Amino acid sequence: MLTTEQKNQFNEILEGLGGNLDISETQHKAIESSYEAVGNWLSKEDSELAPYNPIISPQGSFRLGTLIKPINDKDDLDIDLVCELTGKKQSWTQADLKKVVGDRLKAHDTYKKMLDKEGKRCWTLKYSEAANYHMDILPSIVSVGYKILLEKAFSDTLQSDVNNLAIRITDNRLLPAYYTETDTAKWLVSNPFGYSQWFFNRAKLDGVRLFSLNESVNSLPDYQTKKTPLQRVVQILKRHRDMMFNGDTEKPISIIITTLAAKAYNKETNIIDALNSVIDKIHLHIEERYDPIKREYYKFIGNPVNAEENFADRWRENENKEKKFNKWLLQVKADVNNLINQRGKGLQFISESLQNPFGKEIVTKTFSDYGNNLLKKRENGSLKMAGVTGAISEVGRTNIPQHKPFGKNE
Repeated sequence: MLTTEQKNQFNEILEGLGGNLDISETQHKAIESSYEAVGNWLSKEDSELAPYNPIISPQGSFRLGTLIKPINDKDDLDIDLVCELTGKKQSWTQADLKKVVGDRLKAHDTYKKMLDKEGKRCWTLKYSEAANYHMDILPSIVSVGYKILLEKAFSDTLQSDVNNLAIRITDNRLLPAYYTETDTAKWLVSNPFGYSQWFFNRAKLDGVRLFSLNESVNSLPDYQTKKTPLQRVVQILKRHRDMMFNGDTEKPISIIITTLAAKAYNKETNIIDALNSVIDKIHLHIEERYDPIKREYYKFIGNPVNAEENFADRWRENENKEKKFNKWLLQVKADVNNLINQRGKGLQFISESLQNPFGKEIVTKTFSDYGNNLLKKRENGSLKMAGVTGAISEVGRTNIPQHKPFGKNE
């Protein structure tokens, strides 16, 4: 059982770890510049897309505020964008729409060189190694009045009907419909913005402002250093996953981690309590269902904004994915328990318990920042020590005297 002082100490350390997982403000500005340039190019008057009012909007971890740095400096950041169109030519199939978006990107001298081969759903722009990111652009069709519905949903403090935020997307695995179907009502449904609104409602605490509930849904979120406990927990879990499965393509996918964490989160106000609660309850949100046709049981992790979608559908195709998820969950529980068991033993033991699960370099940076912060608090007289545990924080019984340089009289 952690005391209040120990919780505050762990919370500050984990907040620092999460902050060091964030991309830098310089990276954010570079992504913002690239994002705006792509949007402007797709929507220019001479574009075949122009009559359908193309708008580029962020989705995925960038919008959710859960994006983390890759563990290897050479790995790219994955920035997910949706290209929203208010309509299309009546004769266009999914293949036609995707081709028009791709052709528009190819008409740009720079983007033509950056464009990767066509993906299942997206076009990918690969930026330079120095930039260290790529952008996945998902072509989509939205309904009439979609922008109004979207703005309303993201300004609403209550859970809106997220079904109204669904979009129709392209997917070249859906044959023969990909090449033949022109009726968008029969295209694949996706709801990235409904999911975002669901996540923010799960993350929101009373009196805490979330950028994505107040700013334009079509612009990139402002660079943000203060995040909710749920956002930090997701970042920490994703980092643990990356360290454990470095380079393994069968690692637990981010959408499963994010969804289960959000479902298990119970509005805890500090990171250590939230992390503990989430990893303890994650398994409760993995359903077991029966398929009467195949006569087999399978795991189901439901999309909260699409009751029919199973985020764990690939576990049925590849049992290693489920086994590795379970292995990861056991390991993260063990590592968090080991962290908590270092309470009262000193910062060195806490630091060492974090290095293997999260990386020596980033943990060293986190504790260097933490030490500097303690020094500042001591200098301004706000640092206290718990009487029994010795934990140092701004909450405690014993004031720690301000540090006075040797020989200085005051």
